[in-house]
Amino acid sequence: MDMAQAERARRAGQSGQARKRLTARDWADAALAAIGERGLAGVAVEPLAARLGTTKGSFYWHFTNRDALIEAALGRWEEICTEQIITAMESEPDPERRLRRLFATVTASAAEDPLEVSLLATAGHPQVAVVLERVTVRRIGYVADLFEELGFGAEEARRRGLLAYTSYLGHTQLSHAVPQALPVGVERGAYLESVMDMLLCGGPG
Repeated sequence: MDMAQAERARRAGQSGQARKRLTARDWADAALAAIGERGLAGVAVEPLAARLGTTKGSFYWHFTNRDALIEAALGRWEEICTEQIITAMESEPDPERRLRRLFATVTASAAEDPLEVSLLATAGHPQVAVVLERVTVRRIGYVADLFEELGFGAEEARRRGLLAYTSYLGHTQLSHAVPQALPVGVERGAYLESVMDMLLCGGPG
């Protein structure tokens, strides 16, 4: 074997090692990015393999079929965009500051990332519908709990939690469909604060 052949063999070995390092999470994250860009139609094995610099064999090592990959991607969305955010918010002990921080954080993030809108657009898909329902219940429940911590009764806290969530969804939709309808920069921050002021008005004490 000459030096050129040896170098090609070395590179092939490195490529093979890199492919072996891919995990099911790598595939799920790539699929999630594709959903944000092109909806569920973006979840196709060959383009994702090319995106990851691997082969279809890597996919079939981790998943039995495309539906299994979609399920994993949706699980990652639930984890990253709901559970991890809730965990991060728990570092703030004051419920009002936590609520304001949560609303500002998720609204700004969703305005930049089309993923949420893409998932809402495919809400009729059976796999998406199940996860959307679970995530919606979890999110509204968490916000309602914060209103309860602030002294609102359970029924009123639930109502305000739902109002906060529908405001978030409306802002998200407008951010991608008609962004010029919304304030930007410093004005956006003031606007979001005013929304939360209205949601908190008339509270106990």
